[in-house]
Amino acid sequence: MSESSSATSSPSGAETPPIVIKKYANRRLYNTATSSYVTLDDLSRMVKQRADFVVYDAKTGEDITRAVLTQIIVEEEQKGGQNLLPISFLRQLIGLYGDSMQWLVPRYLDHAMSTFARNQEQMRKSLQDAFGGLFPFGSLEQMGKQNLALFEQTMKMFSPFPTSGGEKSKDAAEPGSEASLSELRKRINDLQQQINDYGKKEKND
Repeated sequence: MSESSSATSSPSGAETPPIVIKKYANRRLYNTATSSYVTLDDLSRMVKQRADFVVYDAKTGEDITRAVLTQIIVEEEQKGGQNLLPISFLRQLIGLYGDSMQWLVPRYLDHAMSTFARNQEQMRKSLQDAFGGLFPFGSLEQMGKQNLALFEQTMKMFSPFPTSGGEKSKDAAEPGSEASLSELRKRINDLQQQINDYGKKEKND
């Protein structure tokens, strides 16, 4: 089973299989759970509602969930005022395809987004708790800066582009070398430790 079709747990503790969406040659999407055709906007709402689904090509049976989710992102980015991906981020991400360190990127970005999501939940809880006391501007601002710094450090760590004037940064090691890989792993571990320490601090506060 692919990563996109992993089952989720229901409130009763039993695993609930993902909803199966079939895509036909005419590009129409069919929700087998509701026996109705759906649009990309419908799938976008399902994602926001945390409904798990997997998309298959109706003819070949191929799992095309990743391609459909990517298409949803493209559609959202084209809507006015909905831009989440900075141009610099997109350029850096494209530059990583085919890079020797490419295999580390999915794992690290997945970790970064999971941490970001946890911080978002803490921010929402702070807003809810604020009705009984002072509005936590400081906590929210600090958490927002932490999230921003996390993504900046992530992309700088993996960026294949020169830092300035066509020269590599002083801390960068030669790509493909053992020293480079060891340094990259050390940076990942250090940053993850900072993230974990920050999460514990917020929880204790």
